[in-house]
Formats: sequence, structure tokens, C-alpha cells
Amino acid sequence: MSKAKVVILSIVHQGLSVSEAAAVHGYSRAHIYRLLERYNQGGIDAVEPRPPIAKTQPHKTPEALRNKIIDLRTSLTDSGLDAGPISIQWYLQRENITPPSTSTIRRILHDAGLIVAQPQKRPKAASLRFEAAQPNETWQADVVHWYLADGTRIEILDWLDDHSRLLLSLTCHHTVTGQRVVDTFNHLITTYGPPYSTLTDNGQIFTSRSTGGKNAYEYLLASHGIRQKNGRKNHPQTQGKIERFHQTLKQWLRAKPRPETLQELQTQLDELRHHYNHTRPHRSLKGNTPHEAYTAGLKATPDQPPVSHAWRIRHDHVDKDGKVSLRRAGKMHHLGIGKTHQHTPVLILVDKASVSVTNEHTGELLSQHQIEPEKTYWRNQLRPPGRWPKE
Repeated sequence: MSKAKVVILSIVHQGLSVSEAAAVHGYSRAHIYRLLERYNQGGIDAVEPRPPIAKTQPHKTPEALRNKIIDLRTSLTDSGLDAGPISIQWYLQRENITPPSTSTIRRILHDAGLIVAQPQKRPKAASLRFEAAQPNETWQADVVHWYLADGTRIEILDWLDDHSRLLLSLTCHHTVTGQRVVDTFNHLITTYGPPYSTLTDNGQIFTSRSTGGKNAYEYLLASHGIRQKNGRKNHPQTQGKIERFHQTLKQWLRAKPRPETLQELQTQLDELRHHYNHTRPHRSLKGNTPHEAYTAGLKATPDQPPVSHAWRIRHDHVDKDGKVSLRRAGKMHHLGIGKTHQHTPVLILVDKASVSVTNEHTGELLSQHQIEPEKTYWRNQLRPPGRWPKE
């Protein structure tokens, strides 16, 4: 039992006067009166010694800065932007405000009820991270979906530089076709130069490898000597950086009014791309922006010799009999595709030795044909040999 309790109990239960208790226990009468007041207000436990209270707290975050941190968190969240402690710290620095540590910012946000625990998140140590060493060493591409105000489903095609996280392109379309991929990639090569490699999933707009052929995008890569990499099926973690960007993209779009038209959605995407590349600090880039990281490094270039396929592209439709026609060297040839594909819009890719026909919308390889100048009909090499009417 503490001495303060003994003093109070001696007065309350033993009948000592304040003066007598002061003389016996060596306390001043003023201090004993303070203990009695605390006892009358809170009971015997209230007289326990209290830790000293500092008259000043030099390390306490100023109230104005606390309010600034809370306001930043609210405004960034409402705008659909990342609003974690690292981002807030970066925004304070940009305003020439000396920020507290990220742990202090996190504590301020927690005390304000602005952080919701997410125990389902995997810890950082649970996964390995891979990063290209140079800008243009690897470009990642993918397609994600969004909806207009009337429920129309829209496809968004995005391209991201693996090293710098620079958002190379962000465009929306009613449907992302194989030709759209080719056109966008050609524009990116003109703007940024050809990359060393690309990384995508196994969607048919990116590869026809599963059907044993090549689509227009693959021919284009080969013509520039660009290496093509594809992630494992059902393993989106391989394209982790662009998958993570999709979280940022959807967070941004959810905070905006639902667009009425494709043009309105593209305007929102353009705003995000500028903010993401030039304004938003990136944790993986030590607080730099993707544009700063992209322009700081030496760019990688293709290391393979271009493959000259002397290829050309034709747009056509499969006719009602499952065929398309192709004029070569002044002679008309007929290509058997299959009646199941009648009226399908197609891209016909012609090189020196073969012809490939792909679905213009999906990129699916429908047929491959060997060029045989002496023959009028070139059968589909992807199908077993058979009589022409069965094509």
C-alpha cells in the first residue's frame, strides 16, 4: 500500500487530524488536503501518486498540422487518389511543409477514425517483387472493363512501363480488337521507341500461340525484334504491376460521376494518366513520379534482329460458304476457313510463305494456309485434310 493511502486511511478510519497526520508521516498539510480532495472525488485509489505532467510537449504534432493531415486524407480519398501515410507525407513535402514520420501520420489517421483495419491483406514479405532494370525493358499491357451510366460495357486498354511505372497509354473502346492493339502499339513505338520486350496475358488479341500460329500483334513484334513474354494461364500475378494499377484506376473512376459517353470516360482517363505520371508519388519509386523515373534512366532497346516477313494485312469477311478470297501476284486464291465462321470480320496476314486469318475482334487464329502459287484453293492447315466442301 502506498504512503498516500496510509495517510488518508489514518485520517478517515483512525481519526487523526490533518496536523497529526502531517507530523507522523512527514507530509505537508497542503498536500494532505489535496489528497483528501482526490479521495472525496474518486475514492481511495484516486490518491495514488500520479505521473508528472509536462508543462510543454515539444514533440507533439501541432494541431494545425494534424488538421492538415486529416484534410489531405479526406480530399485525396474523395478524389479517388491514394491517401496512405506515404502519399500524405509526399504531398506535405510538395507544399514545403516538414512532414512527421509515416508512423505518426498513421497514428493521427487512426485516432481520427480514418483507417479501417484490413487483416485480409497479405504482408509485403509474402511475395517476391521483380522489376525491369531499365525504362523500355518491358512494357506490360492488359484490358479491364468499366461501365457507362446506361450500363454499356466498355473495355479499357492500358500499357505500362515495368521499370518506371509510366502509364504509356490508357484508352477506352467499345471492344478492344486485335487491330486496336496493333494501332496503339505502333503509336507507342513512334512516341517512346521500341521496347526490349512486352509482357501480357494469353488473350487472343495478344497471342495466337495456343492455336499454333501468330496474330497481327505478334507479327509486329517480330518485325521490330521485340521479345514477347506471356504470363502463365490463370496466374495474373505475373503481370502484377498492371494488375495493381487497375486498383488505382477503378478507385479513381468510382470517385467520379459515371460517364454518359465514351468521350467522357476518355476524358477521365486522360486526367488520371496525367496525374499518375506527373503528380502522384509512387512508393516503389522512392516518392518519385513515373515520368521522373522514366526520363532518368537509359532506355532499353530490342536486341534481336528484326524478322522481315514481308507481311501485309487485309480486312475482309468470311463468306456464307466459310471462305475468303485473296489476290496474290495477279491470281485469285480461295482460303477455306470453315462455315462456323461465316460472316465473321477477319484480318488476313500475308507473309512470304504463309497466310494467317484471325478474328478481327478477338484476335483468335481461325486458319493458316501455305502459299502454293500453282493452286487456286489453299486449305486450312489447322484442320485435318479433307475435301473442300467440308471446310
